[in-house]
Amino acid sequence: MTLPDSAAHPAATDRTFQVDLRGLVDLLSHHLYSSPRVYLRELLQNAVDALTARHGLQPAAPAGEFGIRLYADGSVVRVEDDGVGLTEADVHTFLATIGRSSKRADRIAEQRADFIGQFGIGLLSCFLVADEIHVLSRSARTPDAPAVEWRGRGDGSYSVRTLPASARPRPGTTVTLTPRADAAEWTRPGQVHALSRHFGSLLRHPVTFDDGSASGLAVPVNPEPAPWAITHPTPGARARALAAYGEEVFGFTPLDTIELDLPAVGLKGIACILPEAVPAGRRHGHRVHVKGMLLSEQAEEILPDWAFFVRCVVDAESLRPTASREALYEDDTLAAVRDALAERLRAWIARAAAGDPDLLARFLQVHHLAVKSLAVHDDEILRMLLPWLPFETTDGHATLDEFARTHRTVLVTSSVEEFRQVAAIASAAGLGVVNGGYTYDRELVHRLPEIRPGATVADLDPETLTAHLDPVDRETELAAAAYLGQARDALAVFDCDVALRTFQPASAPALLVDSREARHERTRSQLAREQEGGLWGDILGALRQEAPRAQLILNQLNPLVRTAVTIEEPELARTSAEALYGQAAMLSRRPLRPAESSLINRSFLDLLAHALRKDS
Repeated sequence: MTLPDSAAHPAATDRTFQVDLRGLVDLLSHHLYSSPRVYLRELLQNAVDALTARHGLQPAAPAGEFGIRLYADGSVVRVEDDGVGLTEADVHTFLATIGRSSKRADRIAEQRADFIGQFGIGLLSCFLVADEIHVLSRSARTPDAPAVEWRGRGDGSYSVRTLPASARPRPGTTVTLTPRADAAEWTRPGQVHALSRHFGSLLRHPVTFDDGSASGLAVPVNPEPAPWAITHPTPGARARALAAYGEEVFGFTPLDTIELDLPAVGLKGIACILPEAVPAGRRHGHRVHVKGMLLSEQAEEILPDWAFFVRCVVDAESLRPTASREALYEDDTLAAVRDALAERLRAWIARAAAGDPDLLARFLQVHHLAVKSLAVHDDEILRMLLPWLPFETTDGHATLDEFARTHRTVLVTSSVEEFRQVAAIASAAGLGVVNGGYTYDRELVHRLPEIRPGATVADLDPETLTAHLDPVDRETELAAAAYLGQARDALAVFDCDVALRTFQPASAPALLVDSREARHERTRSQLAREQEGGLWGDILGALRQEAPRAQLILNQLNPLVRTAVTIEEPELARTSAEALYGQAAMLSRRPLRPAESSLINRSFLDLLAHALRKDS
């Protein structure tokens, strides 16, 4: 017989999750919040949201009618607001249920976008510094509402009771914490004041702080509105005020400031141009406020990667914070804001290029690498700024526009090392060479014809350079043949050929033309020797025959070389060739391999020994 489903499967019993509050607080402190100091930000945020709801109830109330008052004397921390307050039902519903927020209630759902908090767990952060949270609240929704007291404890228990309205004469909420001894670092009066300034300096409601001193005077936490919200008498005065604020926030005098204003998302702020260069790709954190409350000092995601030459401080209405309220939620709105701010930076560069060449020159002197990274991917910036960007060339540091005027064909090396090898000789030969070894440079040089249609750009290879070196006459070549043969034998271990040419400057005895292909060949050659006799040895040996080799080009115009090629003693000839190779390798400024370092040391000692024997 088949039993009905209800008999075969007894009805399930609904149960409620049991929450270990201490475990949850430990989870928050170690994995959600970066520091216990966030407890004060959460209390401020709750107070601001309560004030926002109160203004929703009383929209005609003056802007400064309702405020927030902080008190800390070393024994307690208290945050009091004139906000919407809570009824007894609200307390049972929202303070006693983890994860639920009064700001999600249907009755104020239409105001949800006006609130900073969206997650309803902020009050739990108070358990990071205290074992008990005391809340006294009175609702502004009912004229004769009683006061409600809620006490929550770290062991998960709580109590609620109603009190006469006289217990809190005015609507609003007061949260009181009795700090634990181990939380003194975050609850001392001076620290509470500093944290309130840190998080709340741009809040739009009045906030005051009282340390319980004998004066009894409360000091304003946010006495001045954001500088971009103030009307200034002149544009110059406004620019100076914004720069001064940037210096106060970031600790440096900006090279310039860019005012940011995106009305669609309610974002305002400034971008400060750094006065010193920073490594490419190093991203700075930016200060992001949401509705006046500081969200993060390290919000990297607000700007694209290439904008590492600025630091921003912004206040936004529509950006979404993450659960910890310490970062921004990556969504379409943030992506649109990032693109819009990037466009503001491009517009600033365009204005400087068009109307303030001195500012542009100072900017490029410091941040040319940042602009190069942008120009690689941004055709508009490329057309606008490539002629202004400095490059290392055989004519010294110059812009491509200047360089292309004097060199019909612009040659570009693939590495810094190759440029160092050929710079002096190429310059003397009248060749125009740009160092393409730095980040972005080679790619940008190859895009020069897009800006100057008459310019020609080509990669520099060893054949191009050696073709511009003058050959020696046949008689001189024959006279040096024996020495050149011995030099080739001595340097065969480096897969290096030896040739005799004439070139300027005459003070350079030798030039080592060592291409990437030649270096790769030496690696394959070494592997072939290790695999000698096997299949790989045959294959790599065949490759070795086809690949280009390095070249040591001796300068016949140099007196030392003219003497060296007449050496008849074989050992001395080999030693002198090794010394010339070592000197040319060092002049190339590339890293020396162990075998080359050993050769330089050995040739020096051998030449010294020869000189001593000759003198004795």
